[in-house]
Amino acid sequence: MNVQINKLKKELSKAVIGQESMIEGLLIGLLCDGHILVEGVPGLAKTTTINALSKAIGLDSKRIQFTPDLLPSDIIGAQIYNPQDHTFSIKKGPLFTHLLLADEINRAPAKVQSALLEVMQERQVTIAEETFKLESPFLVMATQNPIEQEGVYTLPEAQLDRFMMKIIVQHNSEEEELEIMRKTANKYFDEIQAVLSVQELRALQEEVKKVHIDEELERYMVQIIVATREPARFGLESIAENIMFGASPRASIDLYKSAKAKAFLRGNDFVTPADIGYVAHNILRHRIVLSYEARAKGITADEIISAVIETLPIP
Repeated sequence: MNVQINKLKKELSKAVIGQESMIEGLLIGLLCDGHILVEGVPGLAKTTTINALSKAIGLDSKRIQFTPDLLPSDIIGAQIYNPQDHTFSIKKGPLFTHLLLADEINRAPAKVQSALLEVMQERQVTIAEETFKLESPFLVMATQNPIEQEGVYTLPEAQLDRFMMKIIVQHNSEEEELEIMRKTANKYFDEIQAVLSVQELRALQEEVKKVHIDEELERYMVQIIVATREPARFGLESIAENIMFGASPRASIDLYKSAKAKAFLRGNDFVTPADIGYVAHNILRHRIVLSYEARAKGITADEIISAVIETLPIP
């Protein structure tokens, strides 16, 4: 593993116990300039992780608690009129940051979600007639609470597709929870130190781009994506009726980039089929639209992805 990445992970472990999948997802998002959607019940250190990551890299971070009465101006900012000198000024919203925690994003109405969508895709904010470019790096970590049903606005597929990964966060193990309980109650958590600069992060991003992918593996990744759209063509007739829509072209782009980042995090300068297998579920689970029959049977997108990976021949 890269020495700088190792230092960063060690620093994060001071504040976050366990939750390796969420930490690794955030690191892949940072290295690939992608956004992360996290699904899990409250209290699983999502806010703590973002705060720790921002301190360890010396980045700004902000948190927005999404609610049904939120307005687009509450997150992007607004034009303010000053009656004393009859002038307008721009008040920037909390989106102007490096790491943004969009907490319970599915509680926000459609107008707020669409405002966030422009920022995520275009990396810019338009207020009145002015457009502001966001500073790099810019990463949105959005959370969804799976147990809430009231006051929730389901994210449309077009917005879900903008997230590079969807990570399912589970509860900690008993031993980890015991450690969390002791450290939190006695305030034993160490102070996070900055171990990586923005310039060093950009250098790491360039190193990830240089990670080699063999042409056969490139074709293998495209086949995984196409198999979610045309399963029968790959001998997957048994799952064809469970899929309404397969993954979009953004999925193949994100699978390509994240496989490189995963290889880099493992200390390799080349991608292996294992790297693709490690990231495939996170990349695809929010991009496959299940049929009504599949949902009625309780079939999950993860089961579809597993069937695809198990059926396609590995190069």
